[in-house]
Amino acid sequence: MPPLDPESIADHSHRTAVIASAVAAMEGADPQRAAFLALFHDSQVTGDQTAALPGPLADVVGSAVAEYEARDSAESVCARDADKLECLLQAVEYREQGNRHTQAWVDTSLASLKTASAKRLAEEALRRGPLAWMHRAREEKPEL
Repeated sequence: MPPLDPESIADHSHRTAVIASAVAAMEGADPQRAAFLALFHDSQVTGDQTAALPGPLADVVGSAVAEYEARDSAESVCARDADKLECLLQAVEYREQGNRHTQAWVDTSLASLKTASAKRLAEEALRRGPLAWMHRAREEKPEL
């Protein structure tokens, strides 16, 4: 069963960047750098793809992709965890829509998480479901 509302690359990149900033903040890393790395994480950037860009811009994008792929900074680990966590959230959302074939996706995403913060967020997402935050916000909304 295909998802009712499939996610776009832009949706995925945006959510991954937001999650990366949260994971980085929780891990004591630089949230802005982690979010920046996450923005380019799905780009298969090659010399051909950045050749038309001005040199400084091509260097910034290329270095972000290289840092993400190298996994040798706290921010790159947080960004990579954010990508896997976003995939897990997507699978949970699809499961809520009735797709019964998401467990392997959840398991693979969960197994690939490295940081304690991402693991904790994943456990909460699996325990609460995708709309729990909204219901909680409604219940706690102060009267005006």
